[in-house]
Amino acid sequence: MNYTVEVYKLDKRKKAGERLEHKVEYKDVAYTTLYAGAAIMWPATRGFRVAIHETYVTRKNLLSGQEFTERYDTPSFCSPSSESYWSM
Repeated sequence: MNYTVEVYKLDKRKKAGERLEHKVEYKDVAYTTLYAGAAIMWPATRGFRVAIHETYVTRKNLLSGQEFTERYDTPSFCSPSSESYWSM
């Protein structure tokens, strides 16, 4: 399974209160291994937040109904699974 690890750091200068510090993709690594490693490398006590996502998700095309695979962070206007993609 492919996973993407996103590491955020607390930052009061940003509107969301945090900024993206690090983003990396891993292939064929177990989720539990990634989670344990991230907790050691980027501890919450130092102001880090770690988010682990499956890199590719399965969605359904809005018009044809066929399933397809796309990255988890694809904007909705670029995805055939959303109405905004087809209305342009």
